[in-house]
Amino acid sequence: MHLPLTTPCRALLPLAVAALLAACGGVQVKPTPDLPHPLLQPMSARVGVVLDEELRRYVHEETRGGSNWKVDLGAGHEQFFREIIGASFDAPQFFNNVADARATSGLQTIFRPRIEQFSFVTADETNGDYWAVTIRYSMAVLGVKEGEIIDNYSLTGYGSARGGRAASALTRATRAAMRDAAAKFLVQAPRQPLAKRLLAGEVLTPEHVEAAKAEAIEVVPIEDDPTP
Repeated sequence: MHLPLTTPCRALLPLAVAALLAACGGVQVKPTPDLPHPLLQPMSARVGVVLDEELRRYVHEETRGGSNWKVDLGAGHEQFFREIIGASFDAPQFFNNVADARATSGLQTIFRPRIEQFSFVTADETNGDYWAVTIRYSMAVLGVKEGEIIDNYSLTGYGSARGGRAASALTRATRAAMRDAAAKFLVQAPRQPLAKRLLAGEVLTPEHVEAAKAEAIEVVPIEDDPTP
C-alpha cells in the first residue's frame, strides 16, 4: 500500500538525502569542459601560457549539510585553458611554470590563469529544480623578462542544471559555467588594449598597461555582464 507523502515527510527528505550522501562517502565529481568549436580567427601573437601545479591540482572540497563534496577541477581546467587560449591565439606555447616560460625566447607575453573561487547551490537550497555554479578566474599577464605582473584580468562563469542525481547535476552545472566563461573570454579578449599591442608585434611591458589605463575612463579587462 502506498501512503501519501505528507508535509512533515517532505521536510525530512533533504536530511535523508544528506544522510545517504554522507553514508556513501559524499559526492565526488571531476568535470571536464564541453565546449563548442569557436568560429573565430586566432590572433597572431607569440604568447606563453603557464598551467602550473596549483591549477592542475585544484580541488574544491567542503562539508555541507553533513555531506562531503569534492569537485576535482584541475584536469578539466588544464584542458579548458588549452582550448580557449588555443582558439584565441595561433600556436601558443604551454608551460608548467613561469621559469620555463621566461627561458623561452621570442615570446611577447606570458599568461597565467588561476581559479580564484568555486561555489555551488543545490536544488534543495534553492527550493527548486535547479543547481547553480559560479567559477571566478583570474588571468595574470606577465612580462617575459622579469615575470612581473603587467595586468590581471578577472572573469566569472555562471552555469545551471536542472534535475538529476547530485553528481550529474553538479557536473552539468559546472560545465555550463565553464562554457559561459569561455564565451566571454573568446569574445572580449581580442577587444582589450593589450591584445591590440600583441597583434602589433610588441613585447608587453608594465608601461603598456599604464598607457591603456590613461586612455580609458574605467578599465574592466573582462566584463562579467557587459551592457550593449
